[in-house]
Amino acid sequence: MSDSTSIPTDNSPRDRAVEIVRTLRDAKKTAYLAGGCVRDELLGFAPTDYDVATDATPDEIARIFPRTSLVGAAFGVVLVHQGKGKAGKGLTTEVATFRTDIGYGDKRRPDRIEFTDAAHDAQRRDFTINALFLDPLETGSDSGESGHGKVIDFVDGRRDLEARVVRAVGDPNQRLDEDHLRALRAVRFACRLGFELDNATADAIRAHASELTGVSNERVGEELRKMLAHPARARAVRMIDDLGLDNPTLGKATVENSGGDHDLLARLEDDAGFPLALSALALERHGRDPLGAAAADAIVRWRSALCLSNDERDAAARILETLTILRTAWFDEPVARQKRVATARSFPDARRLLGAVDLERADRVDARLGELEPVGMGLAPAPLLDGESLIRLGFLPGPLFARVLEGVYDGQLDGRVADSAQAERLARELAREYGVSSNA
Repeated sequence: MSDSTSIPTDNSPRDRAVEIVRTLRDAKKTAYLAGGCVRDELLGFAPTDYDVATDATPDEIARIFPRTSLVGAAFGVVLVHQGKGKAGKGLTTEVATFRTDIGYGDKRRPDRIEFTDAAHDAQRRDFTINALFLDPLETGSDSGESGHGKVIDFVDGRRDLEARVVRAVGDPNQRLDEDHLRALRAVRFACRLGFELDNATADAIRAHASELTGVSNERVGEELRKMLAHPARARAVRMIDDLGLDNPTLGKATVENSGGDHDLLARLEDDAGFPLALSALALERHGRDPLGAAAADAIVRWRSALCLSNDERDAAARILETLTILRTAWFDEPVARQKRVATARSFPDARRLLGAVDLERADRVDARLGELEPVGMGLAPAPLLDGESLIRLGFLPGPLFARVLEGVYDGQLDGRVADSAQAERLARELAREYGVSSNA
């Protein structure tokens, strides 16, 4: 590695990528901005990540820049680090050598690669809108909507951007045979961008749909996660159904909704998170009965099928559990129990989902919350007692402390306890009732 080149660190990700392009050009190499950042700039979006593609080999990139990581060098990918010490942590740009991929034995990564030029590199990419390059150092009449450089287009990607179409590069069957996950990526791009699928690409996806089962659960789960967390989630799931990707992705549905309008997903607010959207999808595919058992079972199955994290699985399960309470016994519960449910972490999302399932009941829940607020010390008052308080009252620590404290807090919630004296009096009564040992 050479220490002769320094990269500014006090600028934007785009500025840093452009500086890398400039440095490679100074070293007599071809270099462009590449892929999704070009697509998004031409569409008027502000990319958060910028990639650089070049004819410099990984070894040459490492010699040109002072700090690099050859983590993806086997596939021609190098990380160029910008900044020093803690201040520069995370300031990296991915720089990839133009390449041709040869063979996809595992249907994910190429068996081997050959370094090539930009034209051939574009041909190995998935969709035409992702196969564009941008020369940020040259401006002029061909600068595109970004106005930030000259577009290099070998696959008619700009035409498809203007037509708002997601089209595979070259033969769509070959592109999908190389990596079956591209079927879900096509859906995600189409829905995120508001584009349509090219007919030939859609036909190829249908023909290869069953082969999606061979893709790792982790990769499938990541694509579903991105789709369900996006406001266009209902259209994405409709498209998944239409293309025959629903069963290979999510397993067989227990209610007929294939080709349905996915109204629960459509009714969610744009900012709905992944666990909430997953809960809605489980209800759509596995029944909307008030008990929600089939939907809850689906969340358990999807833990492995979609590689959900434990937090994601538990969050979705709690949303469905709270929804079930709101749809069944909540109005008949004691005041303290109603407040505990209403202040649970899962309640806001469960209430939003209830609004999609049963708007009239959701309105009743809102009205009841207004009635509960002035009762006692509010919906979620700070506890008047804790374990140390019980010890000061002369009780010996033990597992029954929790029951006593819960009982006292219930008194705060339902209005029986309004101050510390009343809390201590109730604690002594409950301690005697539960048989808590004391120092007396």
